Amino acid sequence: MNQDIAQGKWEQIKGSVKEKWGDLTDDDIAQVNGNAQKMCGILQEKYGRRREDAEREVNDFWAEQNRL
Repeated sequence: MNQDIAQGKWEQIKGSVKEKWGDLTDDDIAQVNGNAQKMCGILQEKYGRRREDAEREVNDFWAEQNRL
C-alpha cells in the first residue's frame, strides 16, 4: 500500500477520518498526517484490527475520498 494523501487533501479529510473512526484522538490523526501505513497501525492499536483488515479499511476510505 502506497496511498499517501497529499498534505492539502489530508487537511480537508481529517474531519471525515474522525467521523469514520470516532475513537481516534486529534493526536492520533495528527500522527497519521496522511500516511496510510501509520493509519493502519493506529487502527490496529485502537480497534484491534488485523493488519489485513486495517489495510482494507484504509484503502476503501482513501478510494472513497478520491471519488469525492
